[in-house]
Amino acid sequence: MLKNLYWLKIFFIVLVLILFFIFLLSRGRVYGQAELEYGVTFSKKQAEDLGLDWRKIYLSIFDDLGVKKIRLPAYWNEIEKEEGNYSWEGLDWQINQAGERQAEIILAVGARLPRWPECHFPDWTSGRLKAQIENKILDYINKTIERYKGNKNIVAWQIENEPFLSHFGDCPKFDKKFLDQEIMLTRSLDNRPIVITDSGELSLWVGAAKRADIFGTTMYRDTYSSFFKTYIHYPILPGFFRLKKNLAGLFAKPKDWLVIEMQAEPWGPKPYQNLSQIDRDKTMEVGKFKEMIEFGRQAGFREFYLWGVEFWYWEFKEGRPEMWQYARTLFNR
Repeated sequence: MLKNLYWLKIFFIVLVLILFFIFLLSRGRVYGQAELEYGVTFSKKQAEDLGLDWRKIYLSIFDDLGVKKIRLPAYWNEIEKEEGNYSWEGLDWQINQAGERQAEIILAVGARLPRWPECHFPDWTSGRLKAQIENKILDYINKTIERYKGNKNIVAWQIENEPFLSHFGDCPKFDKKFLDQEIMLTRSLDNRPIVITDSGELSLWVGAAKRADIFGTTMYRDTYSSFFKTYIHYPILPGFFRLKKNLAGLFAKPKDWLVIEMQAEPWGPKPYQNLSQIDRDKTMEVGKFKEMIEFGRQAGFREFYLWGVEFWYWEFKEGRPEMWQYARTLFNR
């Protein structure tokens, strides 16, 4: 009996120490509202999938919302639709328009970039050997950075998108050595910071953060699980992200940590334009949007790139301006 009490006491002491350790690691600075900065990710592909005039929405992002920070994907399968033939018109226009408005740009390069199916390989790569495809990716990255490195509005290069989450999306097996090659190439071409991103809920961050000058996490709370066939709400508190940041910070020292993809659009079993309004509202509407903004602040980040500007505009055109109008208040403070 006494022996059992002894081990029970040891168990509770260890438990208290673990909980105290978690408490210490989940602490961190929480910024005031006036200190927060917001940007958006814009995807020409997503705008086109919604049947929108992508140039019109793009200009509205700056001229109506007042956005001053934007992340742009340089989709390989748009730039090099045919092997060896590079088309820069669409990306040139986006970068020039942002530059005219003095907006800061994070330019994302690589085969794995924002928006489904996550990996955006040109059709002509089908059937090629892995080494051949990798050499072509390096060629495209080289040409992209050489073309745009003279643009002063580009503040950072993002290499791939959530590369350590390779099980998500229609993508080949992740290769750390090749990611390191892409990073090495980029550093040899330009000295601007490199952004590496990772999943906020499904990754440990260390591998990405060790390679990054700027580490970017995703941040989602309401999604649809294809495994469980139901909508889910992540049962996590803001301290979860502070804990992950502090733990990763024991092994990695990026110059900055930001939220590169903050949920501000629905996530359902099919594209949101094909969902009912009731189903869209299950994972995102203006009330949830406001909650996400406060959640992100409490999580201890200062800079956020919102995910869903195409959705806000689409909703606005469908007669529901609330998301667009609320977003406007974030960029005009």
